[in-house]
Amino acid sequence: MSPSDTSIAAVEAEVLLAQPRGFCAGVDRAIEIVERAIKLFGAPIYVRHEIVHNAYVVEDLRKKGAVFVEQLDDVPAGSTVIFSAHGVSKAVREEAEARGLRIYDATCPLVTKVHMEVAKMRQEGLDIVMIGHKGHPEVEGTMGQSGEGMYLVESAEDVAALQLSDSSRIAFVTQTTLSVDDAADIIAALKARFPHIREPKKQDICYATQNRQDAVKFMAPQCDVVIVVGSPNSSNSNRLREVAEKRGVPAYMVDSPDQIDPAWVEGKQRIGVTAGASAPEVLAQAVIGRLRELGVRNVRALEGIEENIAFPLPRGLTLPN
Repeated sequence: MSPSDTSIAAVEAEVLLAQPRGFCAGVDRAIEIVERAIKLFGAPIYVRHEIVHNAYVVEDLRKKGAVFVEQLDDVPAGSTVIFSAHGVSKAVREEAEARGLRIYDATCPLVTKVHMEVAKMRQEGLDIVMIGHKGHPEVEGTMGQSGEGMYLVESAEDVAALQLSDSSRIAFVTQTTLSVDDAADIIAALKARFPHIREPKKQDICYATQNRQDAVKFMAPQCDVVIVVGSPNSSNSNRLREVAEKRGVPAYMVDSPDQIDPAWVEGKQRIGVTAGASAPEVLAQAVIGRLRELGVRNVRALEGIEENIAFPLPRGLTLPN
């Protein structure tokens, strides 16, 4: 029997399905902005950076007429450009405006909230420590809301090494897709070193990130293995895998059903499945389908929060009747 034929049918295996999982309101909104722009203005529609970090979504939109670029230099004059859900720096926005491009902003409103916090804190003369992952587009966009006075930390060790001009006039913000637990550790280190540090009125980690991590915390202890549906460059999907692993449960992330190694699930009785906020439900269902081929007999959806949040679209994207 080849590895691909390995079955778990010897065990009455079942899938436990996390709730909530998959698309959040910000991702739904970003994808709809691209699709509506294509319908209204025709292809190609240019998108700066991947609209969301999911290979399936990006390829689907590419087939419909989206062109993904990393630099505005690659956008022809007179074209429509959409900023990704991760947000952009002030410099990128100003460059697009200066070139006269038609702009639609798909930045998640919860990321925009962080940008507004940064602007307000800088107006008050505060230096800002951002907790986030270096090189992530959301971090680059948020750090780019101010030309100076911004510091990035990724760990408690980075906090210890911080050199600030005035440690009495500082605040912090966070990337919206961090591990809630990891961020709490870094925030604790910041408050220990800088007791007067200002914090956001409401935490920056978004509701969807929090809810999906909480769902994995509930699901993982009931499972022998956890599979996270998400792309390798998806921050929130990677955090879901880490949440399961920190509870002592083997966890793997896949972009498609064919990436599942049958050895992961061989002999396992309960297999947890979740999906990052940028992963579509169709992929989660395809993963479940593959697990059924490998011998899963039952799929049980766990109880969890039902999300009903929706964000409005930018003006100018109303489709004709």
